Amino acid sequence: MCELLALSSSTPARLTFSLQTLAARGGTSGNSHDGWGVAFYQGTDAALFREPAAAADSALVRFLETEGPATHLAISHIRHATQGDVSLANTQPIVRELGGRAHVFAHNGHLPGIYRSEALALGSHRPVGQSDSEHAFCALLERLSEPWTASTPPTLEVRLSLLNAFAADLRALGPANFLYADGDAVFGHGHRRLQRTIKRVEPPGLWIRQRQCAPDDPAPDDHGGVSIAKEERSVVWIASVPLTADEWRPLAEGEVVAARGGVVLSSQPLTVR
Repeated sequence: MCELLALSSSTPARLTFSLQTLAARGGTSGNSHDGWGVAFYQGTDAALFREPAAAADSALVRFLETEGPATHLAISHIRHATQGDVSLANTQPIVRELGGRAHVFAHNGHLPGIYRSEALALGSHRPVGQSDSEHAFCALLERLSEPWTASTPPTLEVRLSLLNAFAADLRALGPANFLYADGDAVFGHGHRRLQRTIKRVEPPGLWIRQRQCAPDDPAPDDHGGVSIAKEERSVVWIASVPLTADEWRPLAEGEVVAARGGVVLSSQPLTVR
């Protein structure tokens, strides 16, 4: 299955070891070798880097580890193709404009039947590629269009309500772990994924880790692969699997979590249907 990673930081950060670890799963230690991508937010816009090839062998991944832009918010994806050919158009994360800002989406799972789902209609949004993930994102954008084109941006509560309903519709079709960001906050939805140790599709689908770091904390490696300025900061990671040896919390099945500036804003476990 695909691998997901999101970063939310109180101060500008660069992905270092975390990106290396995710890249290893995209060709060395894992089987997700059909493409990779990462989106770095700069305000309301996002710099997007993608390749339809194994991340573990990528010179661009190695370049981004040391020269990638510092950011408060990033989403990365390593692809294992289930629907759609191996191409740039089917490589995630996906970035689309809505309400004058970049929205970013990445999905892990398999959603058979999504193309026939009335609950996940595309409306005015159309995929560029053929993946079920992009179809899902277009359906999400259709639901978000009205609140994001209003005179004022939607509140966090409105966005969470829409995402919870969207996640429930995805879960009815198959594994539906996803990351979504709108430049203000990042949201993660945990469902189920193939657990390699038991060879079954079960929860958890995502894990989360939050760490607050004092100005005199030691080397950047202690922050789980994030290079950050020497000042007090808080960092949140959301990933398919724990990327460091310290404590991560598994998201409950159907849980939607929101983070901004390295702080978890909301966590809503739901009754799965």
